[in-house]
This record gives sequence, C-alpha cells and structure tokens, in this order.
Amino acid sequence: MPRLRLALAQIDPTVGDIPGNAALVHGWTAKAAGAGAHVVAFPEMMLTGYPVEDLVFRESFVAASKRAVDDLAVRLQDDGLGETVVIAGYLDADTVGPRNALAVLHRGTQVATYFKHHLPNYGVFDEDRYFEPGDTLTVLRVGGVDVALTICEDLWQEGGPFAVAADARVGLVVNINGSPYELNKDDTRLALVARRAAEARATVAYVNMVGAQDELVFDGDSMVVRPDGSLIARAPQFAEHLMVLDLDLPAAEPVPPVVGHAEMRVVNIHVSDTVPANEQPAPAPEIAARVTDEAEVWQALVLGLRDYVRKNGFRSVALGLSGGIDSAVVATIACDALGPAGVVGVSMPSGHSSEHSRDDAADLARRTGLDYRTEPIQPMVDGFLANMALSGIAVENLQARVRGVILMALSNQEGHLVLTTGNKSELAVGYSTLYGDSVGGFNPIKDVPKTLVWRLAKWRNEEAGRRGDTPPIPENSITKPPSAELRPGQLDTDSLPDYEVLDPILAGYVDGDLGRDDLVAAGYDAALVDRTLRMVDLAEYKRRQSAPGTKISIKAFGRDRRLPITNRFREAPRQ
Repeated sequence: MPRLRLALAQIDPTVGDIPGNAALVHGWTAKAAGAGAHVVAFPEMMLTGYPVEDLVFRESFVAASKRAVDDLAVRLQDDGLGETVVIAGYLDADTVGPRNALAVLHRGTQVATYFKHHLPNYGVFDEDRYFEPGDTLTVLRVGGVDVALTICEDLWQEGGPFAVAADARVGLVVNINGSPYELNKDDTRLALVARRAAEARATVAYVNMVGAQDELVFDGDSMVVRPDGSLIARAPQFAEHLMVLDLDLPAAEPVPPVVGHAEMRVVNIHVSDTVPANEQPAPAPEIAARVTDEAEVWQALVLGLRDYVRKNGFRSVALGLSGGIDSAVVATIACDALGPAGVVGVSMPSGHSSEHSRDDAADLARRTGLDYRTEPIQPMVDGFLANMALSGIAVENLQARVRGVILMALSNQEGHLVLTTGNKSELAVGYSTLYGDSVGGFNPIKDVPKTLVWRLAKWRNEEAGRRGDTPPIPENSITKPPSAELRPGQLDTDSLPDYEVLDPILAGYVDGDLGRDDLVAAGYDAALVDRTLRMVDLAEYKRRQSAPGTKISIKAFGRDRRLPITNRFREAPRQ
C-alpha cells in the first residue's frame, strides 16, 4: 500500500494581496517540504483571498490571479521546491465566465486545474452571482495513489464530485475550503466530512482557511477522516497551522476506471508515479481538543477584530468606556486582540452618569492596562442646550451624539479605529442612538446577544483565574442592571423586556425566520411578541447604517439578513 505524506496548510490570506498571498504559499510550501511532505494543500481562493465579491468582475484582477499561478509555479521550481505537489485555490476565467478554481503546481508548471462544481447561494454566499460551475472531476495520480480534487461546497452537497470520486475508485479526496465560522459549526463539519468519506469510499482531507475578512471569520479546523468515518487528525481552531501526516492509501489501478456519469466527466492526470521515501516517519497525527462555546466565540471575536485592524492598516482602536458590560467586554476583546497599548478607552461622563459607572470604567482600565482617558461631556451638552430648545429623548440622544463626536475627533487626531459596542439584542430592537453610540468603524459584538455577552464576560474572568491572571472585567459591570444612563435612574428594562425573555424571541424571529404565530405557539406572550417584532421591523434603517462586525451566528445582520428598509409588511395573527 503506497504511503503519501500530506500537509494541510490552514493559513490566513488577505483579499486582494495577491503577491503577499503567493509569498505565503511559497513560505508554507517550504515548511511542508522541510517536513518531507509529498503534497501540500492550501485553502480555497488562497491566492486572491476570500470572498473577493465584485472584484471578480474586474478583468485586471482576474489576470493578476492567473499570472500569480504561473509565477508561483516557476518560483517554487527555481527555489528547489518544485518536487512538492502544491494544491491552491485561485480565481480563474475562461470563455464561459469566472471560475472558483484550484491549481496543481509541480515542477515549475500548472499541471492540473479543477473548477468548483457546487456554487452556494445562501446566507453570506453569492457564488451563483460570481462564478460558473465546473463539470469535470480532476484526478491526480501521485505516488501510485489516485487523488480527487474538490472545493468547499462540493463537500456540503450529496452526490456530485464525491459520488463520481467513488466511481473513479480514488484513494484520497482533497477538499480545500473557505468555510466561515459559526458557533458549533465544527461539530457539523466532522459529521459532514465523515458522510462524504463514506460516499467517496475514500479518505477525505479537509483544509480550511483561518483568519478574518470584514464580517467573516474563518476558524481553520482542518481534518482528515477515513472512509469508515474515523477521525485521523484535526488541527486547532483560530490559529495558522501546518498539519503533516503519513497516509497509507489504496494503490491506484494500473488503468484508471472508465467513469460514465451524467453529472461530471473525469480527467486523469499523472503527476508522478513515485514519491521519495521519507527516512523518518511524520509525527503522530494530533487531534486538537474541542473547547467550550464561550471559548470558541471569544477566539472568533478576538481574531475577527485583530485581522480587521491589521488588514486595514490601523494600529490602535478607541472606544467609549461606560462602566457597563458591553463596553467592558469589547475593551477586553480589544486588549486580547491588540495588546492594551493599542487600546484607548474613553470615559465620557454626563450629569446622569453614576459614580459607580465611572469607578467601574477606571477599574477595568487598571485591570487591563489600556490607555484610559476622561472627557466629561456635560459642558458640551450644555453648550448645545444653550442654543437649542430640546427636551426628552432629544436630550438623551444629544448626549450619545456628543460622545460619538469625541470618539471620532480622537480618531481623526490620533488615527484610532473607533469601536462601537452595541450588542445584537440592542441592534435588533433599535435600542441605540444613530450617530451616537452607533458611531464606529467596527463592532466586535454586533452578532452577540446580550445574554451571551454576560456569559462571555464571566468566562473571560474565569479563564483569567485559571491562568493566574487578574480578571479583566469588574464584577460590578457584570452584576449591575444595564443602563444607558441618559436620564436619572434609567434602566434598559424601562424600554425593553428582560434580556433573558427578549433574546429567545429575537433568536426565533431574526435567526430562525419564525413568524408571529410560530413564536406565540412556542409559548411566548402574544403582546410581548407583537411589541418585539414591531421594534425589530422599525429599526431596519438603523441597522443598515451600522458598522460591520464579526459574524458568529447562523444569521448575522448585514450579509446574512437582508430586508428592505421601506417595508409595510407586518406580522399579524392568522385569522
């Protein structure tokens, strides 16, 4: 039985940085070759980054992607890496149209190509808008093993390339991915890879991207699964990693089977009949331990913010520190992502700010070591009120907008990226001030419901205790009732139901697309459901103007959930 040493490189490309991404492929190929790998696989659209969205339609971008494939093949050969078979995703185009493609590089040339067969067109994906599907399964013969090539969504659909791979009697299927993170998606993936391995009757090697692109974060979680569904190896989440392992695989038949399949034809390509024998075996395959939901989400939020800041050329962030739970969690995420020296926290007390809120903000700054400043807003608010006759909610919103002006002024003066701190529950019901507390360039907790914000805070403090560190979030920020403190004695519950009651209704309506009657049938109070759904519907115009933020749920505001602002449809009881 032939032995193939395979490397899976889960790494972090940047959209549009084609030279930088090619350099990453070169560098990680060198690491794989140094480990004795015969084949190294990189993620989907590795050379362009993913998703590229409407860059697909720019001919110069497509040409740069195709040119990078040729240049990389030559450079690998010139630098003594040409014997390693390199599999990497890129953007291609032919007479049919743009293609989500995979290139195989060997000995200075592109020896094979595969075009993605299944094009997802749901959730955050618009691939049917951008690409034309492939109709050919590419099978490589490497070291006496037949290896079928597939891309991402090909794995998620029954039939198609994996069924054809079974007919072709391959020993290995390599699946390269740009699969975005959602909470608990890693559990779904393992079961899915096992089903496709059984369908193909072959070992499946799944390599996924890691890193973040705008709202999306990619968690890696690369793995290899046998035909019987058993897990051989699994990489960690949210970290770049090279997984190298030896696979004993069935020998290819002397003559490739003739596959007559209605959906796809098969192209067989000989790359090399033999591969060098490795003197030392690869390290024993490792299976990375799974982590708690809170740890998983926290890592996603930290990586999402870090990459957004880094890839967009910022060096630091600024945010308002109110002493409340939301700003405390965002500040701690920022400190974990960038280090406390890269975080500016600004306390902006008004005449209604409680002493404990000011103390809690200062306490968080001491615990984390971030750059802490105080900018009282009351004199500025008074200046407005001396020239405008305002009352009620207009005065409340004025305070929030003055705070937004201060943060943006610091951004202009010192170059910080301003972070906004509204959670998903508040964004859902419109509990925010447009151009006030919604001001910012990125929102790390945009897709995090309020109840999960509290869970994350408690987890992060407990994690600090396990490490022997100071818990970063003051206990009072976690336990006190939430309040915007824009009028005397104000509490969130003056305007909103208790979050423990509100969040499940929002999850059903926003994430689950349940209607009014479905929610009432599930046991929620009819009047409360009607009130909540009305708040959600009326706040669409605010959400359309909100900052991007890391997606962690099955349906985030923005890319996932797209509703018209002008919309008179309202959920009503069935007659």
